[in-house]
Amino acid sequence: MKNEDINQIEIEEASSTSIYFSIIESLLFVSGEPLEVKQIASVLECSVGFTKDLLSEMIKLYDMKNRGIKIINVNNSYSLVTKPGNSDYIEKLFGNNSRQSLSQAALETLAIVAYKQPITRVDIDEIRGVKSDRAISNLVEKGLIKECGRLEVPGRPILYGTTDEFLKHFGLQNIEQMPSLDEIIGKMDSKEIND
Repeated sequence: MKNEDINQIEIEEASSTSIYFSIIESLLFVSGEPLEVKQIASVLECSVGFTKDLLSEMIKLYDMKNRGIKIINVNNSYSLVTKPGNSDYIEKLFGNNSRQSLSQAALETLAIVAYKQPITRVDIDEIRGVKSDRAISNLVEKGLIKECGRLEVPGRPILYGTTDEFLKHFGLQNIEQMPSLDEIIGKMDSKEIND
């Protein structure tokens, strides 16, 4: 095969990749909701593996360039989102603070749910030593936790777990990416030693 033929093949591959990138970007933009990789692959009429490779490459490209948007993957569902560094400007445009901070009680409750899920309100109260009704209500309202079933005991208390919004908010692809409690304790111990 001649060098010219090899160059032509490379140009054609680069051109088709650009077309796929353009289509994926359009799909993610118009959907407004996360799209599963299977959905994207189906629309592209490509394999799931090939589509994942395209999405991984796009994520790297968006991260490398100084762009206002990026692609995130949460539980194999992809979406276009704005970069966190631009949130102040977006809040100015819409005139509200959509990222209100969480209270200490809500943060404690969220940490307990994240590490002990699925968990009941009574178990959360027991760990915290105080009632957590309001904190749970606020976290459900913000979409960070959800009811994920009922415990099979008398009274059938509600079980709580984290949501995809929780993963998105903390930049995690799945719950397994959370640091272990041992890692956190180790970091806290080493910080105390250094202080």
